Amino acid sequence: MTNTDLSLYHITRPSTLKANAPLLIMMHGYGSDENDLFSFASELPEELFIISVKAPYELQPYGNAWYAINFDAEKGKWNDNVQAAQSRDLIAKFIDEAIEAYPVDKNNVTLLGFSQGSILSYAVALTYPEKIKNIIALSGYINQDILPKSINETDYSNLNFYCSHGSVDQVIPVEWARQTPSFLNALNIKHKYSEFPVGHGVAPQNFFEFKDWLKDRI
Repeated sequence: MTNTDLSLYHITRPSTLKANAPLLIMMHGYGSDENDLFSFASELPEELFIISVKAPYELQPYGNAWYAINFDAEKGKWNDNVQAAQSRDLIAKFIDEAIEAYPVDKNNVTLLGFSQGSILSYAVALTYPEKIKNIIALSGYINQDILPKSINETDYSNLNFYCSHGSVDQVIPVEWARQTPSFLNALNIKHKYSEFPVGHGVAPQNFFEFKDWLKDRI
């Protein structure tokens, strides 16, 4: 099933529940599309209503992005933080639209992001914590440039993060991800952080670990 009436193009896997289903929203990485993470859908709990969204910026020759990356910039990569913040807010708007459009529980929303989608999962949850319950952040990091200034005064007690990274990630250095636990600890946010001996991807044991983590929290 697809739906283009909402602000982001997406595909869905309905829940076995007819009402108040826990909602899982998937956000792919740079250069990919809505089909990428959706390959996980058939392996995830049947009660989840799963939505996989396509990022708004088309890339050539194929794929989409949540924001532009200039790979030729000094210091490696330069992010378009204006576009990133716009995508952050677009996802927050989409969550509200999805809750309106589908038979889901607005108090049981999980974000699952990979790479650029993971970076935005952090940003959405830390900017709009009232909209989110669980966050699965795969192969990403916290970009503080797209977080609100009021972060230290905000109550994040409802949030729970599962964060993982490949210890030999050649795209996003594992050192960036290793800063996440102390950042979340400082805000008293519940979280689990894991590393796996892979590059920029999701190892099978990584998938099974976050699947079990999510099962216990929906």
